[in-house]
Amino acid sequence: MKLITKIATLCLLLGGISTSPGIFAAELPNQNLPGLNESAQAQPKPAAAIAAVALKKDAVCTKCHDSSEVKPILEIYQTKHGVKGDPRTPNCQSCHGASENHVKNADGKATRNKPDVVFGSKRGSSGAYPPSEPKVQNTACLSCHDKDTERTHWDGGAHNVNDVACTSCHTLHSAHDNVRDRKTQPQVCFSCHKEQRADSKKISHHPIEEGKVVCSDCHNPHGSAGPKLLKKNTVTETCYTCHAEKRGPFLFEHQPVTEDCTNCHTPHGSNISPLLKSRPPFMCDECHDGPHNSQAAYGQGAAGVQGGNGFTTSTTVPKSPSTNSVGRACMNCHVMVHGSNSPAGAFLHR
Repeated sequence: MKLITKIATLCLLLGGISTSPGIFAAELPNQNLPGLNESAQAQPKPAAAIAAVALKKDAVCTKCHDSSEVKPILEIYQTKHGVKGDPRTPNCQSCHGASENHVKNADGKATRNKPDVVFGSKRGSSGAYPPSEPKVQNTACLSCHDKDTERTHWDGGAHNVNDVACTSCHTLHSAHDNVRDRKTQPQVCFSCHKEQRADSKKISHHPIEEGKVVCSDCHNPHGSAGPKLLKKNTVTETCYTCHAEKRGPFLFEHQPVTEDCTNCHTPHGSNISPLLKSRPPFMCDECHDGPHNSQAAYGQGAAGVQGGNGFTTSTTVPKSPSTNSVGRACMNCHVMVHGSNSPAGAFLHR
């Protein structure tokens, strides 16, 4: 009997616990009430209301500026800068400034005063007005875009120091920004970097023309902690992002490889495959001057014993022809030039 009483009591307790949330919920009919320190009006505005306010500000400019101009203005609404339902999206005044003298034209001039900020890389690229100084233009852009980690090193970077404006590369009032498209990006970069354009046309080159590699795969145009605006801190780290098989670690390393790939290679293009700065054995002789008779003069030792040079001092070993003259390739024997993991690979033979 006592056992039955205990079971009944336990059931009543469990039943009370299971129904308690319902009781509490009934006592609190609205659980979405603002907190004590929150205002009831602090709720986010709907996208339609945000867009209406933004378009009202834009209308100050778009009542005159439309798609009939040399540079169509209204195409900006096809870009991320034109998504007016997003509160982060700028309006005309966010970039060009209030420009009250331009808007009001109190003097009644036939040609209005220029806006506070005029974007463009040179005269004529920004319409009737000369562009503002690059630093003024870039300050307007960085007022929003400075929070991106890709632009941490913009200050002091090569493009910033040389007064390159954002609009030198980017096209804003357009649905298509060439520099952000992998198919058209190299042509934007080549408009200034003409030497690299010429290199990319050489026999041995990275597949830039083929559309498999673009400039931003290796470089960060907005600044970098490494040399030459590279995305990584060193040349070798940047190369290893694709050429991982050259990374190692190796039991026997080749010092020029671990130091800098450009000791032997020129990355943008070469007429010597694979992207070599000069032909072997001459490239190898730049460091390895001495072994294999490379120190012998051209004229005397050009053909070795076949040229009538006789024998070495032992009178039994014929003189070898000059390595440089006959053009023997070092890689015929030293095949593992990037490093070897073979116990017998001290000379990078295997």
